[in-house]
Amino acid sequence: MSMIKIKPALSKGTRDFLPVEVAKRQYIFDTIKNVFRKYGFEPIETPAIERLETLTGKYGEEGDKLLFKILNSGDYLTDVRQLNNTNLDPKEVTPLIAEKGLRYDLTVPLARYVVQHQDKLTFPFKRYHIGPVWRADRPQKGRYQEFYQCDADVIGSSSVFSEAELLCIYRDAFAGLQFNNYEIRINNRKVLSGLAELLNSGELFSALVIAIDKLDKIGLEKVLEELRGRGFEEKQLEVISAFLAVSGSNEAQFEQLEKLLASSEVGLAGLAELRELVEICAAQNLTLVIDTTLARGLDYYTGLIVEVKPTGVAMGSIGGGGRYENLTEIFGGKNMSGVGVSFGIERIYDVMEELGLFPDTLNQSVQVLVVSLLPEVDKFAFEQTQALRQAGVAAEFFTGNIKKQKQFNFATDKNIPFIIEIKAEDKANGLLSVKNLKNKEISQVAAKELCGFFKG
Repeated sequence: MSMIKIKPALSKGTRDFLPVEVAKRQYIFDTIKNVFRKYGFEPIETPAIERLETLTGKYGEEGDKLLFKILNSGDYLTDVRQLNNTNLDPKEVTPLIAEKGLRYDLTVPLARYVVQHQDKLTFPFKRYHIGPVWRADRPQKGRYQEFYQCDADVIGSSSVFSEAELLCIYRDAFAGLQFNNYEIRINNRKVLSGLAELLNSGELFSALVIAIDKLDKIGLEKVLEELRGRGFEEKQLEVISAFLAVSGSNEAQFEQLEKLLASSEVGLAGLAELRELVEICAAQNLTLVIDTTLARGLDYYTGLIVEVKPTGVAMGSIGGGGRYENLTEIFGGKNMSGVGVSFGIERIYDVMEELGLFPDTLNQSVQVLVVSLLPEVDKFAFEQTQALRQAGVAAEFFTGNIKKQKQFNFATDKNIPFIIEIKAEDKANGLLSVKNLKNKEISQVAAKELCGFFKG
């Protein structure tokens, strides 16, 4: 029976990575990990698959639509057929056919993890986690359906210094990557709650946040149009327009917002928290930018909101996060305040690639290519290759009567800087010719000193 041939293709919104791309991504991961460890964060891992009830209702109405759901095993339509109703609402059908989903982010699984393992954790609990997440979003530049997040969170601390630490982590990590084209923008959900209080629209708070979060994508007029459709009145839209028009330096914005939110206790509390954070970070030579339009449409944020945006490059945010107060309580644990930030690895990669920020040496995984020119020296050449490897020198072994041009092409394609061609006389006299492909120099090195030559 013959196999049916199919054209190889990826699922939309996903990517394969070539070896050099993996090396660059690993460079980003390793740089950020080192900073996480320096600040006392510990690694954890959680499953890619979570119960759907764990994920649903944590990301807002828009986020729930983007959850990847996994069909139940076996005849998953059994329960639906028994209902004998073809007009069921999708929200009613979903629990019957899908009990699990792919994680949308790393924060909600963290809250579930903390509640389940709280007796084994030391609080405040500082963790980092690097792993793939999935969102059924429309793929476009910098936006994928499968992508990696790189998170750091502090659970069990309401201190502003925990927030300052996380923002300093951004600075240190980007410095390690030699990446300076970014700005850290901050807001506070309490400020947005103060706006909702002015509007007497607490029940429409989620709709307000979702619309404001789209401002940089669709513009003010479209945002107002969406809010109008959600039931906001013209007088309310005037207040929203004034709020979104706040601009200038941080101090100028604070003055405008304090006047605008003068009658809102929660709004003024949010501004006070922002002021303190700005002052602490300024003392660490870290400049923050107040952005009243920053909303981040995730339902679980309650305080600080953070977004990192690249400058001079056409790309969306490359990082974000904020404070959340009640996630652990949702999972039946005691209420522990948390705050976290995330690095958008895929976008950071794309921006660094565009700006040419990756070190050239990342494409050099092997230092030397050992070539055996004759079968009678194969064993000797292989022994030299193994000796180099045991000494910690990355080496490749090439055997067979191959043309020189093929050797050089192989070494060039893999960015290998040295070639050793082993001939019959080399085994006899123990003297090997090491060719530097960069400057074309040839060094005569004794076989017993070969490891020392490359280690030096």
